[in-house]
Amino acid sequence: MTSLRRRTLVLVLGLLLLGTLTISLYNFHDSRHEIGEIYDAQLAQSARLLQGAIRAQLPDEQRQALYRAFNAALSQAGNHRIGHPYEGKMAFQVWDKEGNSLIRSSSAPAFERPLTTPGFSDQRLYDVNWHGFLLPDERHGLLIWVGEREDVRQDLVNRIVRHTLIPNLIGIIVLSALIWLAIGWGLRPLQNMAQIIRKRHGGSLEPLQLTPLPRELEPMQAALNRLLSQIEQLLQRERRFIGDAAHEMRTPLATLRIHAQNALQATQAEPRDKALNHLVGGVDRLTRVVNQLLTLARVEPEIARQAWQPVDLESTARETLVELTPWMLGRGLELALDVKPGSYLIHGNAQLVAIALQNLVTNAANFSPQGAEVEVTLAADDEQQVSLSVRDHGPGIDEQKMERLFERFYSRDNPGGAGLGLSIVEMIASHLGGRISLSNHPDGGLLATLTFARHLEVT
Repeated sequence: MTSLRRRTLVLVLGLLLLGTLTISLYNFHDSRHEIGEIYDAQLAQSARLLQGAIRAQLPDEQRQALYRAFNAALSQAGNHRIGHPYEGKMAFQVWDKEGNSLIRSSSAPAFERPLTTPGFSDQRLYDVNWHGFLLPDERHGLLIWVGEREDVRQDLVNRIVRHTLIPNLIGIIVLSALIWLAIGWGLRPLQNMAQIIRKRHGGSLEPLQLTPLPRELEPMQAALNRLLSQIEQLLQRERRFIGDAAHEMRTPLATLRIHAQNALQATQAEPRDKALNHLVGGVDRLTRVVNQLLTLARVEPEIARQAWQPVDLESTARETLVELTPWMLGRGLELALDVKPGSYLIHGNAQLVAIALQNLVTNAANFSPQGAEVEVTLAADDEQQVSLSVRDHGPGIDEQKMERLFERFYSRDNPGGAGLGLSIVEMIASHLGGRISLSNHPDGGLLATLTFARHLEVT
């Protein structure tokens, strides 16, 4: 069932019908019992009225006339134009103490012998069920029985009960229609939201601003706006990546084409080799640019996800340096790690920390002379901070150019650099709640230091 309106209606009506059915069944049985009690009271009252008439001091002829009048009046119950259809059609019979029938209404059954059990009782005579009341009159030695046919009695009871239940059934039908309209009215804001979303342009990513907005739909609008914001950020990253790639590759590709043409047009070995060397160098630089752009494209979604967790900085640093060691040795450089005593647990992302360290080590290697050592140091201070430092033994950097090193595509007078490494490191440090600083080491070379807050374990 995909319709929210129909699903709600089925649930509400199901509960309503179940509750109404339960109440109706209870009312049905309770009404039958109470109506039966009323008719029983009428039987007992009629028996006592008949007893009073019998006790009256009348001549036999007048007494018989009175009995006939009773019989005629009771026979018209429910049929006379002045009366009520729910009147009971009663019968009566009176016995003396010897069991002789004294009087009997025409509608009364023919008993084989007088009843002996006083009060209410049921009898089946000649395939007809009777419900009656027997009143003994010990003073005059009489037995007075007043009764009704069970089928007539139950027909009257059922008619009364039906007239009570039919309005409930009609009410359920009317109430169902009203509930259907009420649910539709209640869901109208949701329908309006869906209609507004359908009418929006496919490329529209502006936040939804629906007014008035029911409180129940506020989380939905917030979730949709958050999703639209994430999509907008994703598209912005893609556009930025494409723009950066186009910006950085246009000139190198044109240069590579020139070197390739020079190599093809060269008639001597020396200019051809020179052009080919320039071509190889250009390919290497373009490869570094592509790798850095791909790293940047991988870092930004990871930062946006913010899947932070406890990270062992020492373990991450060791694993990263092990991966970089073959590359460093291939360049004729050495890699050293110095870990000071302390705890190096931080709150962040191990993959991002590894990328930042790789960029710092790669940057240091680019400015280190042949046979030099790149030093990586882990240290902790008393202010609940840890630092990861990378030092090269290169020429250092002019203090006036220090701030520009974090700009994208600024390669620090290094034609072979991509100019993205330090900007990526700064981005990672900022989103992990840390910072990066650059300084010239007193003994020479550039010192890059990443600082993070130590992660305090809750015990």
